[in-house]
This record gives sequence, C-alpha cells and structure tokens, in this order.
Amino acid sequence: MTDLSIELGKIHLKNPLICASSEITMTQDGIKAAIDAGAAAVIAKSVNELPAAAAQLAKADYVLLDDDFRPVAWTSLQRLNASLFCRSGLAQTPIDEYLPMLADLDRYARTKQSYVVGSITVAAPEPAAEIAARMQQAGLRWIELNLGAPHGRESGAVSQITARNAVRDYVRVVRRAVSVPLAVKLTAQADDPLSLAATAIEAGGDMIVLAGRVQGFMPDIETHQPILGSWGAIGGHWALPSSLYWVSKAWRNVSQDVPIIGTNGARSAADVLRFLLSGARAVELASAAITNRPGIFSAILAELNSYCERKQIARLAELVGKAADAALTYDQITPRKPGKYPWEH
Repeated sequence: MTDLSIELGKIHLKNPLICASSEITMTQDGIKAAIDAGAAAVIAKSVNELPAAAAQLAKADYVLLDDDFRPVAWTSLQRLNASLFCRSGLAQTPIDEYLPMLADLDRYARTKQSYVVGSITVAAPEPAAEIAARMQQAGLRWIELNLGAPHGRESGAVSQITARNAVRDYVRVVRRAVSVPLAVKLTAQADDPLSLAATAIEAGGDMIVLAGRVQGFMPDIETHQPILGSWGAIGGHWALPSSLYWVSKAWRNVSQDVPIIGTNGARSAADVLRFLLSGARAVELASAAITNRPGIFSAILAELNSYCERKQIARLAELVGKAADAALTYDQITPRKPGKYPWEH
C-alpha cells in the first residue's frame, strides 16, 4: 500500500485531500461526512466579526453551469463536472455556539487522524486576530486566514486583499495572536500574486493556499438577464491550468520549504496529482464535494492508491514539484525548426 501521507510543516496529513470551506462545512453532519469519507482535513465555513457577513448568506444563490455556461439541474448527472457559480456569505451560527461545535468536531476528527480547521474570511485585521485567538482557545489546531474571498469585490462585509502591505498587516496581526499553524489563502486576481505569497510567508504564514475562485458574470442568452441576477464567484475544472500556473510559479520562485495548498479546479484523482506535480502538497476541494457529495473523497483516495500501485510509487510525497522542476523557461526553449505550423498540415 502506498504511503499517501503529506507533511505541511507541523501538520501531518494522512493524505493530501482537504474539504474546502463551503456551505457543506458549516454543519456537524457535513463536516462529519467529509471526515468519514476520508478527507485528511475539513476547513469549516468561514466567519468574521460582522453581522452583515453572516446576513449575506441569506442572499446567497447557487447555479451549476455546463461547458457552454448553461444552467444544469442539480439532479442531473451533468452536475458532476459542472462549474459552481454563486453568491455566498459566512456562517450564521453565533460564534459562541459555532466554535464549541467545531472544537467537538475536531476531537472527533482526531479519532480519524484528521483535522477540523477554523476559517476567517477577513473584514479587518484586529477582529480577525481576536477570532483566531478564540479558535485556538477553543482547541482548534489549525487556522486558515482567507484574504482572497472573491465576494470581497462586491460586498463590504468581507474583504479581498490584493496589496502587499495589507497582506503583511493581516498576517502579522493574526500571527501574533496565535501559535497554531496558520494557512493564508490568497487570490491570484492581483497585480503580483507571487509577491503576495512571499509577503504572507515573511509575515508568519506557515502555509499558503493558491488560488481561489474568481469573480464572474454570465448573461442568459435566452432571457437576456444575468444568471443569478447579479455578479458572483465561479470555480470549475476550466480553472485548473490557471491554478496550476500559480502553484508551480510559487514552488519555483517563492518557496519550496513553506507548504503550498492548491485549490480551484480539482475534480478527480488525476487533478489532485496534477496539483502535487505542480508543487502543492495538499489540495482543497469545494465544488466537487458539493456536486458529488463528500463521498468523492473516498473515490479519489481509491483512485490515488490505484495510480500509485500502477506507477510503483511508494510515497505520494515524492511527486511534489516534479513537473514544476522540469518546466523550461521560455529563454531555455530551443527555437523551432523552420516549417509549417501544426494547423497548416
């Protein structure tokens, strides 16, 4: 049997699969389902200090889109590969009730060699630090600081941080408040995502998460109205090459010592392997867990074991960064010989 375990600094994961923060990770049943299906960690639905951020969840809406960006029924088998386009908000359970629930679930997770991770989608630095401290006091062993929420461009209840100085301020303030491992989730929708990653590490981040969902807008060509009636955030398999680009660039140009967690685009064991080969040590899945149910983690684990057996891979961690290390810069590429272009044949 292949060793699927991964080291994220002080965090030992039994495998590289993480159930990302979403609506299915804000309830006891949803979190337990992901743990029981084999996820090595579950990121709880985010919170922050603003009642408006929780109230925004009441305005949430969700639609699945096919490859032609047409809505797909939630009961259709097409949902399994669809993109998730949505508005969202933060967990509505009062934090005094929410944190004890997460702590109880993390104690359950320990019995499965797993983790329940507290998540903060930021509004302001100091309150984020206060919440992080409360998470640690409650007993959570790992915190994710989400600086990249796409809805931050549409709502004052959450923030999307794209400036280096702001990243530094948020991470430093939260780092001073807690001693548990701190993952910093960043957006690639910035002038220099790699600079943001380097800044997050310099300020005390133990892990970086790249690169979350992006903002989106989609008209319905039949009704001439916007799908969802608004702007939203979208993630899907189409995003995989872009996510792998930033993961591989961070591996090559930022740090190979500080763990990278990949997210946005993974739908299968093959996609998880692609993230690892690009430099990620673990992979967060949200849309796939929603459309395929948490049982997808069991299926992916079986596929990973089968792949490693076929390729005679003893330790999955051996794959981390292999493709990124082999990638040539444009300057290193030998000029092509004169002749027809491929499409001219």
